[in-house]
Amino acid sequence: MRFALLVLLFCGQLLALERIDPAYSLQASGLVQSIYYEPNRLYAGTSSGTVDIFDLSSKERIKQVVLPKIKDFMGDEVPAKIYSIDKFADRLLIVSQGMKGYRNLWIYEDGKLEKKIDISRHWFMVKAAFVDGEHLLIGLLSNQLVLYDLAEQKPLYIKQMSYSSFSDFALAKDGDTYASTDESGVVHLVQTDTGAIQKELKGQNVDRAYQVDYKNGVVLTAGQDRRAAVYKRYGAYYLQFDFLLYACALSPKAQLAAVAYNEQNNILIFDVGSKEKLYDLKGQNATMTQILFTKERSLFSASDDRVINFWRLP
Repeated sequence: MRFALLVLLFCGQLLALERIDPAYSLQASGLVQSIYYEPNRLYAGTSSGTVDIFDLSSKERIKQVVLPKIKDFMGDEVPAKIYSIDKFADRLLIVSQGMKGYRNLWIYEDGKLEKKIDISRHWFMVKAAFVDGEHLLIGLLSNQLVLYDLAEQKPLYIKQMSYSSFSDFALAKDGDTYASTDESGVVHLVQTDTGAIQKELKGQNVDRAYQVDYKNGVVLTAGQDRRAAVYKRYGAYYLQFDFLLYACALSPKAQLAAVAYNEQNNILIFDVGSKEKLYDLKGQNATMTQILFTKERSLFSASDDRVINFWRLP
C-alpha cells in the first residue's frame, strides 16, 4: 500500500513538471549513436558509417567524414556503424564496426582518416576517449579498460574491472580519474595513469547501469533497474522510475542531472542537491543514445533516429 502511494505521488510530481520543447533540431544522415560538442560545432557519429559535422550558427551540416564500408557475414558491403566519437584539438577519434564482430579505431586529422587499431587485436571496443593528445582510454565489452599509447601503438595497461560485461565510462574533466560501470551496477573510480581502483560505489543500482557520467566529484548512472543513482562526496541516493533508463548526463558543475526516463523517451531534469524534479523535455522519438550538456542550462539529446534535439532550460 505504501509503495503504491509513493508511485502515485511520484507520478503526480512528474505531471506537475514544466514541459520544455526543443529550441531546434538537427537532422543527421543516419541513426545517431554518439555526439560530441565544441563551441559552434556538433559532431554526430551514425549507424550509416558517417560523422556529420554541424555548424550551430546556421544549423546546417557543413562536413561529413565517411568510413570505408565493411563486408557482412554474407559478403555484402554495408556501412560501418559508429559506436563512439571523441575529439582532442583537431583530432577526431572514432570507434566503428569491423569484420568478424570486432571493432576498428580511427583518427581523422587534416582531412585524412587513419586506422590506429584494427581487428587483428581482437578487441570488442565499446567506447574510446582521449585522455590527452597521445593517450586513449578504451572500454572493451569484456570489462577491460585499456590505457593506450598512440605514439607507441601499444597498451600501457589492460585492467580487468570485474567479470561483468562493460557498459560505460566517463573521464573526469582533468583526465586524472574515470568512473566505469557494468552489468553489476557497481561503479569503479579509477586512477587513469595506473589503472588502480580508488573506490567502489555500490548499493544504489541492483542491475546493469547502462550509462555513467562523472563531473565535479559527482557520479550519475542510468540503470536497467529503472534507477538513476547519484553518488556524491557525502552520500548517495537513487530516484526510482517505471521504465528502463538508457541515458543520463550531468551539467558541467553537476548541479543538474538529466535522465531519459519513460517509454515516450522524455528527459527529466532534476536538481542533484535537493532531488527536486524540475523539467520534462519532450520531443525525442526513439530510444535515447546520449544526452550532453553544453552549459549548465543547455543540452543536446540524441537517439536511435536521425534527429538531434537542442534544449534551453529556463
